[in-house]
Amino acid sequence: MTGLGAVFRPQLPPERLRALARLADETGLEELWLWEDCFREGGISTAAAALAWTERVRIGVGLLPVPLRNVAITAMEAATLHRMFPGRAVLGIGHGVQDWMGQVGARAESPLTLLREHLLALRALLAGESVTTRGRYVSLDDVALDWPPDGPVEVLTGATGPRTLRLAGEAADGTVLTAGTPPEGVRRARRLIDEGRQKAGRTDPHRVVVYLLTATDATADTTATGPDAAARLRAELTDEGIADVPDLGVAGDADAVAKAVQRLADAGADTVVLQPTADEPDPEGFVRFAAREVRPLVP
Repeated sequence: MTGLGAVFRPQLPPERLRALARLADETGLEELWLWEDCFREGGISTAAAALAWTERVRIGVGLLPVPLRNVAITAMEAATLHRMFPGRAVLGIGHGVQDWMGQVGARAESPLTLLREHLLALRALLAGESVTTRGRYVSLDDVALDWPPDGPVEVLTGATGPRTLRLAGEAADGTVLTAGTPPEGVRRARRLIDEGRQKAGRTDPHRVVVYLLTATDATADTTATGPDAAARLRAELTDEGIADVPDLGVAGDADAVAKAVQRLADAGADTVVLQPTADEPDPEGFVRFAAREVRPLVP
């Protein structure tokens, strides 16, 4: 079965998260994803709150920018969430938006090297290992977590370029692809991820999570209509500079959205996360729509 989730976008104020998280839990949505976008909301703090407010929904963070964190802090925070809420936290790490990293004085000369070192150390720490390493960016001296997760946990990474996608296959447990990834892009990503997995001799599962920019006229009352979905979708793709990329995003009813989800699944996505437009007029209605209207149509 293809996993289905939705995004709580950080354009919403953090005080809106409680109601949205509880709604996702109550409606049976499988995953609710959060972003750590500069300079809006913290990924770990929002994830911890959402997990505490809910009982069953998985809470994803995609992504935590590694230039902002010492890997020991990432490991401590991740392990804490995994122990308090077993099986429900899904954490992804990534390069971070380079312009934002530059704004805070954290831009790395080699983002790929930093991500590799952070991934390898983080996965080892979360596995309960004692880690000593002297890398270009990550330096640890006999560091081990007192409270590692009770069992294996997945560490995902965001990736777009070929080298990062190969690294994801080599050193991560899963990959997060942006909403700028059409079905053909998912196929290409899978091939590059598999190249990295083959290089590392890995045969364990590797989950691919893909965001799908989604606009619908459906609201909490499915007989009502909101602002024109197609126009909102076009506007956001234009703002992102990707309006000319074919097969990106979907605007329409549940059937149209489910078919777009299936196209991504057929291309290699294990989980598709519906990403509302930044100007979504009814975030609660969007979550209900994903859980009650789209989910039954996605095999």
